[in-house]
Amino acid sequence: MSANSQTVAILLAAGGGTRFAGTEHKLTALIAGRAVCSWSLQHLLEAEFKNVVVVTGSVDLSASLNITDLKNNGTIQIVQNSLWQSGLASSLQCGIKVARDLGAQAVVVGLADQPAIPATAWQQVAASNSPIAVATYNAIRGNPVRLHAELWQLLPETGDDGARMLFKSHRDLVEEIACLGSAQDVDTISDLETVRKIFGGN
Repeated sequence: MSANSQTVAILLAAGGGTRFAGTEHKLTALIAGRAVCSWSLQHLLEAEFKNVVVVTGSVDLSASLNITDLKNNGTIQIVQNSLWQSGLASSLQCGIKVARDLGAQAVVVGLADQPAIPATAWQQVAASNSPIAVATYNAIRGNPVRLHAELWQLLPETGDDGARMLFKSHRDLVEEIACLGSAQDVDTISDLETVRKIFGGN
């Protein structure tokens, strides 16, 4: 199934990952021989969006993303967020700017530290007609999140809230989409071990 060409997929990969106590950045930590961020991007690309934006910031991920080795039928843009220290919201704004320039009607946003989110979750959320759609896993909200273009102007420019504030201020517009997979993020060494178990090994 191909995602709507009017929808841009955004993968946020700019944060410092300060809670991760490993010797490398959390997004470059390996799961089954591949970097966390590479798994996240691979699953996103399998959803077959025409346009994908990866927002980076604190660390160079060009080698870890392995874009040249990943299956891709669309266009990938890597955008550097120089203001990444101001919080997740600024990274989201970087992705939104690209979406505006492309004339997109919606974005679907996910996080690069959640490698166990499958392509089907991206596809299901993208297929929603609701102004705001959010994936749920075992009835718990996670990522990705779909945001219609009419709501972009309401998003914060700094801080770590991102789209969460819209869930509170526009509850009537939110559709929950039950998805398979896991939204477990990799913030700590313990999280990494948990996700490795999901993948069935190291």
